[in-house]
Amino acid sequence: MLRLGLAVAAAVAVADQLVKWWLLGVLAEAPGGIAVTPFFNLVMVWNRGVSFGLFGGGALPPWLLAAAAIAIAVGLAVWLARIEERWLGAAVGAVIGGAVGNVVDRVRTGAVADFFDLHVGVYHWPAFNVADAAITLGVGFLFIDALLIRRERHK
Repeated sequence: MLRLGLAVAAAVAVADQLVKWWLLGVLAEAPGGIAVTPFFNLVMVWNRGVSFGLFGGGALPPWLLAAAAIAIAVGLAVWLARIEERWLGAAVGAVIGGAVGNVVDRVRTGAVADFFDLHVGVYHWPAFNVADAAITLGVGFLFIDALLIRRERHK
C-alpha cells in the first residue's frame, strides 16, 4: 500500500497548497472574511501553534514544529510500507499529506494558513485548512481500524 498511501499524501499536499494559494488571493480582497452559509465562513487565520492553535503565541519556534511534523511523517511512511489494507494505507497517506502541506506553510511563512470557519451561533470551531481536514479524517479512520476493525478480525 506504499504507492497508494504516497499518492494520497501527494494529492492531499498539492490540494492543500492549491486551495491555500487560491484562498489567500480571495481573502486579500475580503479582509473581514466571507460568509458562505449560516454555519460556514471563509476567514484568514495564521496559526503559529500546533493543531487548532494550541501553544500559539510564539511559544514554540516554527522550525521546531516543522521538524516534529517531518519526523512524524517519516515514521508514518515507515509504517505505511508495512500496511496491507488499501483504506488504511489511504488513511495514513492522508495524515502524511496533511503534515507535509502544513510544513510547507511553516517553512515558507512561519505559520500555517487556516481558512475554514465552522460555527453554530457564536460558538466557533478553530479555523482549519485542507491539510487539517485530511489529518483529522486519516486519524479518525486509524481509530476506527484500531478500535473496531482489528477487534473484529481477532474474534
